[in-house]
Amino acid sequence: MGNSILSEGIELYAKKEYGDALAFFLSISENAKVDGMDLAYYIGLCYARLERYDDALLYLEQVVTNGHDYDRILQCRYILAIIYVKSGRKRLADFELNKLLETGYNTANVLSSLAYLHWENKDIETCLDFYSRSLEKDTDNVTALNGMGYVLAEENRDLSLALSYCKKAVSNAPNNPACLDSLGWVYFKLGLFDESRKYLFEAEKLLPESEIIKKHVNLLEEAVAQG
Repeated sequence: MGNSILSEGIELYAKKEYGDALAFFLSISENAKVDGMDLAYYIGLCYARLERYDDALLYLEQVVTNGHDYDRILQCRYILAIIYVKSGRKRLADFELNKLLETGYNTANVLSSLAYLHWENKDIETCLDFYSRSLEKDTDNVTALNGMGYVLAEENRDLSLALSYCKKAVSNAPNNPACLDSLGWVYFKLGLFDESRKYLFEAEKLLPESEIIKKHVNLLEEAVAQG
């Protein structure tokens, strides 16, 4: 009975109509015969998709704390970790990700997220180790490919290897501005400014509000001006 009541909202969510799906789930009466954890799960997912992270946390934490579906608990714990990463709450993100590792949920995405946290904390060796472990799990993981290439470039380590990682990331995700930026940045580090311009400008066009991409474009233009 409960699933049939939720089916319209689930269908809207599957169609990526997250606002409409959220409105539907929130409209369900408290007296409806719906599992509260099912409803919290879908409301939390909608809020997360809409990037209303504080609202998402309220519902996803309920599922992690009181939920009865083990796979959903793991999924929600991972989403919580990503929200914490995006909102700069590094300790909470680290806690959630390590909890996932303890349960054996060491997917490529979890390992990549831990790599990013260690990059933010300036722990380069651990960062690279987690990216390597992520790629052992999934050689085509875009986040890990891009992250590995970018970190190697930033650290001026083995730029040829960095280039190969970033090329593969762009091949797998040709419209991802982060991947395009990383590839452009590696070309910049190699002194190949024409190739760098192609990818950095495309990244800036796709994500004009990115301060990192703007910085890379400015550094490229300065280098070209200096000849």
